[in-house]
Amino acid sequence: MTDRITESSSNHDNLESMSTKELLDGINSEDQKVALAVQEIIPEIEAFVDACAKRMARGGRLFYIGAGTSGRLGIVDASECPPTFGVDFNSVIGIIAGGDSAIRKAVEFAEDDTEQGWKDLQAFDITPNDTLVGIAASGTTPYVLGALKTANENGLLTGSISCNPKSPLELLAQLPMTAVVGPEFVTGSTRMKSGTAQKLILNMVSTSLMIKLGRVKGNQMVDMQLSNDKLVDRGTKMVQDALNISYEKAEALLKEFGSVRKAVASQNS
Repeated sequence: MTDRITESSSNHDNLESMSTKELLDGINSEDQKVALAVQEIIPEIEAFVDACAKRMARGGRLFYIGAGTSGRLGIVDASECPPTFGVDFNSVIGIIAGGDSAIRKAVEFAEDDTEQGWKDLQAFDITPNDTLVGIAASGTTPYVLGALKTANENGLLTGSISCNPKSPLELLAQLPMTAVVGPEFVTGSTRMKSGTAQKLILNMVSTSLMIKLGRVKGNQMVDMQLSNDKLVDRGTKMVQDALNISYEKAEALLKEFGSVRKAVASQNS
């Protein structure tokens, strides 16, 4: 394996002597490199989305697996799919080394167990229609590597999101997505640029998949869950615009049918 770029020395030094503005400018200057690094791998992201969409259309699920920051980012993305797109909570699932308690507090050495990742997946009755994405900035996390290796052996589609080229994770995944963002502002602090890159890629993957699976109409979240007053108001305005009716009638339809899609369809059938 090549030297880990994610562990290489920062382009900035003597951070403790910098003013607040110098610190913020430095962090921002590094952050501006992230979107460009992600842009470079859009063909790889495209290949993954197209392959995963075919499996999900057949009833397969998407799993994210990671440790620490990477695991938390996967859980965030997975947890936002049901309220945003109205899919079942078992459609996109995030798993973190150390279990749910590790979402808030690091579990020591949980990421070093090569067997536990696949064991954690067994609770979900894994099938060959499912897809597993390993998330690890370094591309070397044993928990993630072990899970992907066994997933490959069991016929799953595997992808990866990492920030080191030619890492073990990149070489193991069938469809790797590796955004090379360079050294962190604070050396080795991969919750920064690497974490931002992972979040951007996760947004792209899940949003593109949901659009391809018919969960967006035009540019609107027509299947979103109406879980608070803000979303009810947003949905009401969407129904109002689609049907050219009063706000009050739109709100009544929305509450009767439970989603923008169903409310609009009720008047167009």
